[in-house]
Amino acid sequence: MNSFTRIGVDLAKNFFQVHAIDQEGKVALARKLTRRKFREFFQRMTPCRVGMEACGSAHYWARELRAMGHDVVLMPPAYTKPYVKRGKNDAADAAAICEAMSRPDMRFVPVKSAAQQATLMLHKTRDLMVKQRTMSVNALRGHLAEFGLIAAKGIHRLEELLALARAEGALPEEARAAVEMLALQIEQLDMRIDGLAKSIGKTAKTPTGRLLMEIPAFGPLVSSAMAASYPDASVFKSGRDFSASLGLTPSQHSSGGKDKLGAITKKGNRYLRKMLVVGCTSVLRVAAKYKGGLADWIAAMRKNKPERVVAVALANKLARICWAIMTTGEGFREELFTRA
Repeated sequence: MNSFTRIGVDLAKNFFQVHAIDQEGKVALARKLTRRKFREFFQRMTPCRVGMEACGSAHYWARELRAMGHDVVLMPPAYTKPYVKRGKNDAADAAAICEAMSRPDMRFVPVKSAAQQATLMLHKTRDLMVKQRTMSVNALRGHLAEFGLIAAKGIHRLEELLALARAEGALPEEARAAVEMLALQIEQLDMRIDGLAKSIGKTAKTPTGRLLMEIPAFGPLVSSAMAASYPDASVFKSGRDFSASLGLTPSQHSSGGKDKLGAITKKGNRYLRKMLVVGCTSVLRVAAKYKGGLADWIAAMRKNKPERVVAVALANKLARICWAIMTTGEGFREELFTRA
C-alpha cells in the first residue's frame, strides 16, 4: 500500500486530480484519475488525511472515503483560491487544496450525512416551486393587464383576477385557454408546495430541531434548514462567527486604527438568511404584544432605526442565540420574549 501524509483532490464529474505529499513534505504524486480508478486508488491507499473543496458531490465523496478509513476535510473554495500559484488548471487546483488543508488556521466545512442532504434537497425543491409559482402569477397578471383586467396586489388576490377573466366576455378564446393553463399550473404548484412543507415539518422533529423551534421566528422550515445546514455548529468559535457565516454582520473597511462598518456582507447561505429575515419581519408585527429582554431591545431599536434595519438586526441576534442553543443544548429562555 502507498502511504502519504496528505492528499489534495480536485473534484469533477468524470475526472479527478490528486496531489499527494509524502512524509518529507515533497510532492510524491500528481495524477489525473477516472471516476472508477479514483475509488480503487483510495481503497489501496493507507488511511491518510484527504482534503477537498466543498463543492458539488464533495459530501458524497467525503462519506465514501471516510468509510474507507480516511480522514476527510472539506474547505470553502474561496479559502483555497489564494494558494493557486499561477494559471488555472486541475493540477494547480489540487496542489492549492493540498497546501490549504495544511494551514493551522484553515476553516473546514462539516461533512453532511445523506439524511441532512435529503432534507436540504426538500428545502431547495420547495424554494424552486415557490419561484415558479411567483413567475406564473406574474405572467398571468401581465397578460390579463393587456386586456384591461387587473386585481389588487398579493397572491391571495389571484382568485379575484381569475374570476374577472372568466366573466369577461370579450376575452378571446385563445387567451381564455392560456389563462386556464396558468391557473391549473398555479394550483398544482400550491399543492406541491404544501406537500413539501409537510415533509420538511417532519424533518424538524429532531432534538436540535425542537430546541430551535422555541426561538421566535424559527418555525419548522427555518429550524429544519438550520439543523441540516450546520451539523456541527461548534466549528464556529462564537455566535458572531456563526452570524457572519450567514452574511448578517456588517462589512468592515477598517484601516489605521479607524473602524468603518458598512452594510451587511450578504455572504454565505442566502436561503437561510432570507428565511431568517422574513421570520423576523413576522416577529416585529406582534412584538408589541410581548414583554421581556428581547421585546425591550426591539422597542429600543425601533425608536432609532427603520423597520427593515431592525428586522436584519433581530435576525443577527437570533442567529447568535441559535448558535448557543446548537452548541450547548440549552433551550430558549422564554422570559426573554413572552406574551404580555
